[in-house]
Amino acid sequence: MRDPLFEPIQINTLELNNRIYLPAMHLGMANNFEVTDQIVNFYEERAKGGVGMICVGYATVDDLSGNTTNIGAHTDEFIPGLARLAAVIKNNGVRSCVQLNHAGRYNFSFFLNGKQSVAPSAIASRMTRETPKALETDEIHQIIDNFAQAALRVKKAGFDAVEVLSGTGYLISEFLSPLTNQRTDDYGGSLENRMRFGLEIMKAIRRQVGDDYPAMVRMNGNDFMPGGQGREELKQYAKALVEEAGVDALCINVGWHEAIVPQITASVPRGAFAYLSRGIRELVNVPVIASHRINDPDTARELIADGMCDMVAMGRSLIADPYLPEKAKEGREEEILHCIACAQGCFDNLFNLKHVECLCNPRAGHECDTTCEIVESPKKVMVIGGGAAGMNAAIAAADCGHQVTIYEKGDELGGQLYLAAAPPGREEFSELAYDLETQVYYRDIKIRLNQIVDEALIDEKKPDHIILATGATPMTPPIPGIELPHVVQAWDVLAGTVYTGKRIVIIGGGAVGVETALLLAEKGTLSGDVLKFLFVNKAETPETLYEMTTRGTKQITIIEMIDKIGKDFGKTTRWGMLQDVTRYGIESKVTAKALEITPTGIKVETAVGVEEIPADTVVLAAGSRSSNELLAIIETKGIACDIIGDAKSIGMAFDAVHQGYAAGMNI
Repeated sequence: MRDPLFEPIQINTLELNNRIYLPAMHLGMANNFEVTDQIVNFYEERAKGGVGMICVGYATVDDLSGNTTNIGAHTDEFIPGLARLAAVIKNNGVRSCVQLNHAGRYNFSFFLNGKQSVAPSAIASRMTRETPKALETDEIHQIIDNFAQAALRVKKAGFDAVEVLSGTGYLISEFLSPLTNQRTDDYGGSLENRMRFGLEIMKAIRRQVGDDYPAMVRMNGNDFMPGGQGREELKQYAKALVEEAGVDALCINVGWHEAIVPQITASVPRGAFAYLSRGIRELVNVPVIASHRINDPDTARELIADGMCDMVAMGRSLIADPYLPEKAKEGREEEILHCIACAQGCFDNLFNLKHVECLCNPRAGHECDTTCEIVESPKKVMVIGGGAAGMNAAIAAADCGHQVTIYEKGDELGGQLYLAAAPPGREEFSELAYDLETQVYYRDIKIRLNQIVDEALIDEKKPDHIILATGATPMTPPIPGIELPHVVQAWDVLAGTVYTGKRIVIIGGGAVGVETALLLAEKGTLSGDVLKFLFVNKAETPETLYEMTTRGTKQITIIEMIDKIGKDFGKTTRWGMLQDVTRYGIESKVTAKALEITPTGIKVETAVGVEEIPADTVVLAAGSRSSNELLAIIETKGIACDIIGDAKSIGMAFDAVHQGYAAGMNI
């Protein structure tokens, strides 16, 4: 039976051996625009995994188009580094491409040594909170030529294709959108004029690279910006790119960085935005690539087979598992380590001016220094705790040749990953638990479930090395009334082992408190299937259906001592979670202190005084403490020991995974 993913496809004269596309992603790994060993090793690993085409970048076209951590393509001095990168991709049998872009008003003056960013009009960006300089006509013409000259450098460096980013709120899309383009000359006003800049760039590139060289565009299918561009204008732009500018393929993404519609987080269903690539595919006669939240081969196959797209862009999916294509082709899909769209190691790192890493794959971004070498003298390793930290430690230790056994006190591996998966839109965390368990299984690592480790067991097993990954336990704050029967722990709510009443007060507005609130807020709302049934049959008005999907049967209040809730979410996730807090009618009281829990409610002190909030259930989300009581026993025995994850210090899943892998690799 044919596999849609692995059928060849042609872009201009270039043939690809499969339909998996690694789109350009800013990695934060370049050094003063130069290609580094870190970049080369990152892409070499993905090329070895069997992807059809790799697009690197974005790459700069002039001094104002990016920052020094972007790959440079704006002068000839960068051609040798580009050539080295092209060679390592192509030597592994994969087609190569460079994406060119100009950030426009999305560039920070901080990255430009104080220079002002540029844009079609002097309209400030909500992302940078800075006002750009409006471009003069001669400056526009110079930028068009800069794109063309950069494309020629890409070709000279040996890349198989060039792509231009014409969306996401960067310069070309700033010209396209009436929201940011208020010009009155030939580059503003009508859609025809607003499209002119992007079309002229592609025409100039075509003149430089020739008719046979593949020229692609990555563009929005919808910018999701109020006052911006929806599907219809962007469809017309897509058609003009192909028919007027001779573009050979279109990669369809969504949204600007300022848009309030989630685009990349786990709350976005897999393949949700393929309807946009479908709408454009029906208008053009070149390959169309679907993007966003396509993290498994089955979703990818279905989109291609159903005519939603011709290819699939799998970016973070290939950060998480570079060998996803090879595993899919060889029928080993159960071995794939899936991206869970947490954004903890990729986008959150970039916001913190760090290079890309990955929660799921601790080797991502560290390909140079995380290869396990088989040890000459294998050790007997006892891993105590089967959560994310413990499983990653066991995997790394086994890969280095050690004899590893995991001891888990519960009846399954996964630990707190299953609690993290309980809130709506966070289900992918359970996928990671399953994937890690599968990795453990395929390495023949011994597993002992329902096994409490004590001094006697340590004496019996006589391990050479112990990895303590015993996690954490929830804290119980010293509040009068804490022992009352209607007081429960958030962990138990997330685990589904307790029931709650109608009126709920949650003590603690950190990540666990917010996630618990959102889980409870969904109680009594319409499921996706029921919503579709009622909508298709016009049983209720759209307004009523919206109300029924966002208003459940619980009245929820979060109280938090500091001045904001959700402080321990990553930046990529936090805004969406807080948006849902508002959408679901969850009340939050900040700078509030719980004084006493009563049989009918909870007394709280705020800036306006003391009040009692009625509550049928009080949920404790007041943090957790490390569970590492075995450490003292281990130390008395002189056994080499690493303590990792929450057992060492309370952190995020990202920390647990990376600490675990490092501990296992360094035995």
